[in-house]
Amino acid sequence: MPDRPEVSTGEALAGLLEAYGVDTVFGIPGVHNVEMYRALPRSKIRHVLARHEQGAGFMADGYARATGKPGVCFTITGPGLTNILTPLGQAWSDSSNVLVISSALDITDSAQGRGRLHEMIDQRGAAASVTALAMRAYTPKDVRDGVARAFAQFASQRPRPAYLEIPLDLLKEPAGEGWEARGLPGLPAPAPGDIAQAVARLNAAKSPLILLGGGALQAGKAACEIAEKLKAPIVTTTAGKGAVPAGHPLCLGYVMGHDAIWNMFPESDAILCVGSELSETDFWNDRVVIEKNLIRIDIDPAVIARPHTAEIAILGDARQALAMIAAGIVDRPGEAKARFDRGEPDQLRAMLAKVLGVIRESLPEDTVICSDMTQIAYAANEIFPVSKPRTWIHPVGFGTLGFALPAGIGARFGRPDTPVAVMIGDYGLQYTLNELGTAAEHGLPIIVLLWNNDALGQIRDDMVRKGIQPNAVTLRNPDFQMLARAYGLRADRPENLKALAAAIRAALAADGPTLIEMTPRMVHG
Repeated sequence: MPDRPEVSTGEALAGLLEAYGVDTVFGIPGVHNVEMYRALPRSKIRHVLARHEQGAGFMADGYARATGKPGVCFTITGPGLTNILTPLGQAWSDSSNVLVISSALDITDSAQGRGRLHEMIDQRGAAASVTALAMRAYTPKDVRDGVARAFAQFASQRPRPAYLEIPLDLLKEPAGEGWEARGLPGLPAPAPGDIAQAVARLNAAKSPLILLGGGALQAGKAACEIAEKLKAPIVTTTAGKGAVPAGHPLCLGYVMGHDAIWNMFPESDAILCVGSELSETDFWNDRVVIEKNLIRIDIDPAVIARPHTAEIAILGDARQALAMIAAGIVDRPGEAKARFDRGEPDQLRAMLAKVLGVIRESLPEDTVICSDMTQIAYAANEIFPVSKPRTWIHPVGFGTLGFALPAGIGARFGRPDTPVAVMIGDYGLQYTLNELGTAAEHGLPIIVLLWNNDALGQIRDDMVRKGIQPNAVTLRNPDFQMLARAYGLRADRPENLKALAAAIRAALAADGPTLIEMTPRMVHG
């Protein structure tokens, strides 16, 4: 962009984002941030107009997780920021690179209690509670530095959201010079001495175990090589699904919620954990602590330090570290096969397994699936096979409802040549169902797989298990078929599993979005 005095700071922002490789921005223009939109029509950046800032934030998150590139949002002062805090919290919990750029009140008149439109006491402070980097600009240089800091963080640190607010008066100031992308750092390389210790420990181990989290999604090839040489089973977190193919004979998948896996930890003499916090939402048990024989690889030193004791701590990029370890592992004889008995499923899990089996058989292997907090997705976390990285996207840590639909929209914008499906419940859909309009407006051929059990099913079951009389867990749903068509979607309600397969095939061939309403009755139809 030419450096002209009349180019405003808000106007120059679009060119700067484009210089950093941004091709899509999700957001909603408002009276306070229109200056950020001045240059968008003549840039190469595509703007996606969401129906709500919460939807915009989840779209950016889905885009980031599906592509590995940062997802970017524009929002407005006050309510725009508070509406997008939930998506920022989800991105924070699940390690996703999202950049939110917001307007803010004037430098000279912010947080003074004068009744200004969209006034907040501490807007930046609110954003700081769910971001790794929360910045307020006071000069055009601050904007340039802030964007550079965000992209430097994205390139070299644990994925986490960033926030930059630009005051109204600054957005209109002349931009000045220097609006070019800066050189970015790479991921830290592991120390050779630490790698040597890990190799020695693994080669000497009699019962090694490998745990792969979301930080290992791009390191699957080396992880498989290590596992095959050691004949070691591989366990993944939910975020790590797809790091290695589900059909690999050593891959147990996500089974970390089982007692049998917890018992494997003290029995293993070398546990190689890569890119995972090993948190409560991995085990669904906050009492599981690995106290010995742990080798941790992570780019976040805080993760390595807590709460499990790492005997060998390797700070660095997982792909580099595992490639270096693989080169030093000695191939041992034996059968390369891991076994795990999940036990007999209960009636609900057995029913959901039938539905998930049809879905898996009907969708191409590379389909990106964005799931929600719903019973069918909880079952899928364990039993739905995923064989490619960045194709299973679930809101694990923050655990918010309504994530899946806008995340699927963002994923489809990021990967337009890849099928995208959304797995969501009847209650969760109603959190962000307005984004059906966004999908229809852009003709996005996403498949909304709606599980309708006319209840908050998981909460109801939890109440029963805890001896609480179920209450406030049933709801009167809308007619989802009519609702989908009102937004311009194709809609189907298959009567049986064979019809479900046919509906999915038709949706894959459609030139726009399709909502497929699935019910428990369908399994017995």
